Amino acid sequence: MTINSDGGPLSGVRVIDLTTVVMGPMSSRILGDLGADVIRVDAPQVDLIRDFAPQRSPGMSGITLNLQRNKRSVLLDLKTDAGKRAMYDLIATSNAFVTNLRASALASLGLSPEDLVSVRPDLVYCGAVGYSSEGPYAGRAAYDDVIQAVSGMASMFDWMGPEPAFVPSIMADKIAALHIAYATAAGLYRQASTGHGDVIEVPMAEALASFNLVEHLNGHTFEPREEPFSYLRLRTPNRKPRRTADGWICVLPYSNANYRDFFAHAGRPELADDERFSSTNARVHNAHELYGLIEELVPMFTTAEWMQFCATASIPCAPVTDLGELGDNEHFAAVGLLELQEHPTEGAYRVIKDPVVYRSGDGVTVREPAPRPGQHTASIMSELGWTDDEIAELG
Repeated sequence: MTINSDGGPLSGVRVIDLTTVVMGPMSSRILGDLGADVIRVDAPQVDLIRDFAPQRSPGMSGITLNLQRNKRSVLLDLKTDAGKRAMYDLIATSNAFVTNLRASALASLGLSPEDLVSVRPDLVYCGAVGYSSEGPYAGRAAYDDVIQAVSGMASMFDWMGPEPAFVPSIMADKIAALHIAYATAAGLYRQASTGHGDVIEVPMAEALASFNLVEHLNGHTFEPREEPFSYLRLRTPNRKPRRTADGWICVLPYSNANYRDFFAHAGRPELADDERFSSTNARVHNAHELYGLIEELVPMFTTAEWMQFCATASIPCAPVTDLGELGDNEHFAAVGLLELQEHPTEGAYRVIKDPVVYRSGDGVTVREPAPRPGQHTASIMSELGWTDDEIAELG
C-alpha cells in the first residue's frame, strides 16, 4: 500500500463527503480507497473523531489517519453565503454526495436532496440516518450503543448471561458504513449507465436489525411461525473460546467427519455415534451439551498440539489472538494488514489495509494521506475557477 497516483475502480468519480464521527467517514474512505476523488467538507468546529486523543497535532487523531485517507479537505462554514456557494459549486462538479447529518440540519443549510438535485440533476445523494424516515422513530438521535439496543443486538447477550450487553465494537456504525458505500457505488453505476441519479437513504437501525436477523429469524421466517426462533448453536453460553493445556483456542468441528476425528483424538470415539451428536441438526439442537463436552476435552492438549491435529484432520481451528497484537500474527503480518508509512505532517503511522484484492491490478493504495482540516481549500476552489479574493471570503 504505497502512496502513489494510480487510479482504482472508481477513478474519475468525484464524491463530496459531508459526514461526521465514524459511519460516514468510513463509507467515504472506502469510496476513496476505490479510486474516487473524495472531497471532504470540514467545518470550522473540529469533528469529534478528529479531536480524539491521542494526536500529534490538532485535528489529526489516530482514528482520523485511517478514516480520512484518500480524501482532500476543504474548510467551509456552510452557514455563510460564501460557504454555501462553494458547496454548490462543488456539487455541480461531482457525481455523488454522502452525508450523515440530520435531515433538519441539512434542510436549514440548503442541502436537502431537492436543493442539491436542482444544482446537479443526475447527482447520487446518499443520506445516512439513525432510523428510516418512513417510521415513527424518524429524526431521533442515534449513536452506535443506541442502535445496538434497539436492533436486538444487545438482547442477544441474554443468551450468554443474566443481562443484555453491547459488543465492544461500533458495529452499527461500521455495518451502516458498508451499506452506504455499496449503495453509493450502485447509484454511481446507475448514473453511468442511464444518466440518472438517485436519492438513497441508509438507516442505521434497519441496517443492524437486518444484519442480526440473517440467521436468527430462522423458524419465524414462516407464517405461521415455526420454532425455534434464532440459530440455536449460537445461543449457548458454552459457545466460546476453549482453554487448552497452555492457552486459549477456537476448535470448531463442523462436519460429521470432523466430529468423528475430534472425538477419536480426544479418546471418546463413542460420542460420534451418540444420537445427540450424530447429525448436523442433532448437534444444533443439543449445542449446549455438545459444547460443554468440547470444553472438557480441549484442555487435554496444548494449543500447538491442537493446531497440528486440526490441520491434519481439516478441522477449523485458530488460536485466540489479542486484538492489539494482530500486526504480529504471522498471517496478518504476511498480508500487510498494518503497514508502517510516513505521514507528511504526523510522522510514522500504521495504515490499516483494505482487505479486498483486485486481480486486475487496480489495487487499493493510499494516494492521499489523511489531510489536515481545510488543507486543500485553496487548490480545490482554484480548480473550480474561484479567484484568490473569492477564496479569501471563505476565511
